Amino acid sequence: MMEGKLDLLENRLSPDARKVWVIKETIGNIIYFAVLGLLFFLDYYFAWKEWIGLVLIILTVLSVPITILSYIRTFISYKNWRYDVSEEFLKMKSGALVEEYKVVPMTKIQSVATNQGPLLRKYGLYNLTVETMGSSHMIPALPTVVANDLRNRIAEYAKLKEVD
Repeated sequence: MMEGKLDLLENRLSPDARKVWVIKETIGNIIYFAVLGLLFFLDYYFAWKEWIGLVLIILTVLSVPITILSYIRTFISYKNWRYDVSEEFLKMKSGALVEEYKVVPMTKIQSVATNQGPLLRKYGLYNLTVETMGSSHMIPALPTVVANDLRNRIAEYAKLKEVD
């Protein structure tokens, strides 16, 4: 019965989430391939053992499809992320191949926070993090107004007091 209600979650992440995630993947891939290139150079320069060069070639061959899949994953993640907030629950749904449904009772929430790194700041987005006694849950890439409103609503529903 609860699963049917989770399928109806309508709130989505900001469309800019895809841009942020693609930029993040690109930066990570550039760093990875730069390190791989440096290792190839060092292998050539210092004439390391032949098996090290073979391992580097295998890593490069495996890295290309993994890199392509990492970009595809960003679009699939965006397409499948949903959330909803009521006075009783925070509900989240994510995942394509393995769908993950989370229902967090408001009575269990101990803190709620928004945070923003440089990439999120460039697009005016925040991650919203909810802490319970035993876990942490995040709704990524929310527009500023939505993130602040959601943070305040969750704090109100969970009866959290602001710390000065």
